[in-house]
Order: sequence, then C-alpha cells, then structure tokens
Amino acid sequence: MINLPLRRRLPDERQSIVHKFRVGAQEGYLIVGLYDDGSPGELFVFVSKQGSTVSGLMDALAALTSMALQYGVPLTYLTGKMRGILFEPDGLTDTPQVPHAASLVDYVFAWMEQRFGGLSVKR
Repeated sequence: MINLPLRRRLPDERQSIVHKFRVGAQEGYLIVGLYDDGSPGELFVFVSKQGSTVSGLMDALAALTSMALQYGVPLTYLTGKMRGILFEPDGLTDTPQVPHAASLVDYVFAWMEQRFGGLSVKR
C-alpha cells in the first residue's frame, strides 16, 4: 500500500494578511491566506508589471508555495531553499525587517520567514 501525502485545504472563508512591498523600483503585494490556527496556507504575489515575465514567474512561485504549504512542507524548508536567490529586480526595500533583497523571491521568503518563523501546516 502506498501512502500518498494528504492535502490540508483552507476553509472557504479565511483570514489573510496583505503586505505591500517594494524591492528596488518594483512594487507589489503579498497576500497570505491563513488557516484557523494562524499558519500560512496559501500565497499570492502581485507585482506592478502585470503580464510581464516577472509577474508570471511570481504567480508560479506563489502557486507552488501554496501547494507545498498545504501538503505540509515546513516553511523553514522553503525559506532555506529560496533565500538568497539573486536576480533583478533587487535592492533596498521599505521593510525594516528585510532592508535589502537579492530578488523578489529572496524578499518573499525573507518576509515570510520573519513574519511566520518556522510555522508549518499542522496535521
């Protein structure tokens, strides 16, 4: 018998956090959907250059992150892999807890790490 991973879906109505950010000249928003216990279960990333390659890649990153969280991958595993990835846009931010980002990916996971620490989906 094969043990398949179980997906913990978020409730249809849920709390979320909306975070406005800037990395260099790029502005955007992170929306994190929360489980009832306050742990993150989904991520949406919106950047100001709609339709661009960067926007599409951030959509894909958010979808993969959401699936990973819902299947119980600890946030610390994700942040450990994604922090420090370097590409443009990069630069200074308006977020005191994350003053510089090497890329949008680096910023997203630095902010998630600082906001949620080592939280992961509870089974």
